[in-house]
Amino acid sequence: MASAICGGGLASVFAPRRRGSSRRFALKPGETSFQRRLLAPNVRTSSSSSSSSSSAFVETKQPPSPSPPSPPEATVDKEKLGSNQNVLACPICYEPLTFTGDLVLSVDSASGSTLECGTCKKTYVGNETHFDLTAASGTKEYGEPMALSTELFRTPLVSYLYERGWRQSFSVWGGFPGPEKEFELTKGFLKPVLGGNIVDASCGSGLFSRLFAKSGLFSVVIALDYSENMLKQCYEFVQGEENFPKENLALVRADISRLPFASGSIDAVHAGAALHCWPSPSTAVAEISRVLRPGGVFVATTQLLDGPFALFPLLRPLRQNISQISGSHIFLSEGELEDLCRTCGLIGFKFLRNERFVMISASRPR
Repeated sequence: MASAICGGGLASVFAPRRRGSSRRFALKPGETSFQRRLLAPNVRTSSSSSSSSSSAFVETKQPPSPSPPSPPEATVDKEKLGSNQNVLACPICYEPLTFTGDLVLSVDSASGSTLECGTCKKTYVGNETHFDLTAASGTKEYGEPMALSTELFRTPLVSYLYERGWRQSFSVWGGFPGPEKEFELTKGFLKPVLGGNIVDASCGSGLFSRLFAKSGLFSVVIALDYSENMLKQCYEFVQGEENFPKENLALVRADISRLPFASGSIDAVHAGAALHCWPSPSTAVAEISRVLRPGGVFVATTQLLDGPFALFPLLRPLRQNISQISGSHIFLSEGELEDLCRTCGLIGFKFLRNERFVMISASRPR
């Protein structure tokens, strides 16, 4: 989910880029067929004359030959896919939780279930829609305010509107290609961990969580968000969809800076339009790095304010004040995102770019 409406238009083609070069380039032989499908034949790249933005502009000619063949189906680890084990852990001591009730994680297993930590002895109780695994879960009088952007998405109105116009506006203002296209791009980065488990962090109303679950490519999908109302919206969407694979999806309320998973227990973490919403992206990405298994993959999408925006002399000091007040973050370059991943222990940074939209990927060292 995102705390601000993004800007930009929608391009029909993406060109992958790497840190360290300002040139845009087409895919070379040897790159994945998934990525190659994104480009038509006879592609050449050009820079924009009206903006210093790093958006990719691609011109194509009508090919005389048929369209490129579809990529082969992704290879899925069937052994992993057949397992749906409890991967939840105490958010206080990170020890695995003992499950009382249905031992299989699913949409319907939260209601009436109890999870207990054998170390700190804290008990977590599932409600009708989700497991509440925040550190403050179960408190009666204690409460603490969260950042403005976080609290905004906890309101019933924003949660209701998220898939009813809010998320769709990202395509108009920020160059986001839309959930289905973003999902296809994401699968390309997740190929090494297909068949394992995946956490859809800051899932909002579960737009991508549901796509992951219906794809059948993962053993279990954890839809994770801090907003109770977003999770309730996700639950309602799931219940209203016929033949939805509920046994493959679990809804969890948790803090992105205190993930309820044991270290090295997660194969993949996805964060769609969420990175800039986190009050401390470095704390969140460090947590993601902690829970990823060796070789585990982190994929995220966000927006960049670069090009002419970066020339604004007060933008850098101003964004610090904006972050302190709103709890959201403004990224000014791909280099900042690469540094963020690297300093949090992730390697192999990659990204795709379209105007202000950017998709990044990095992995935990083996």
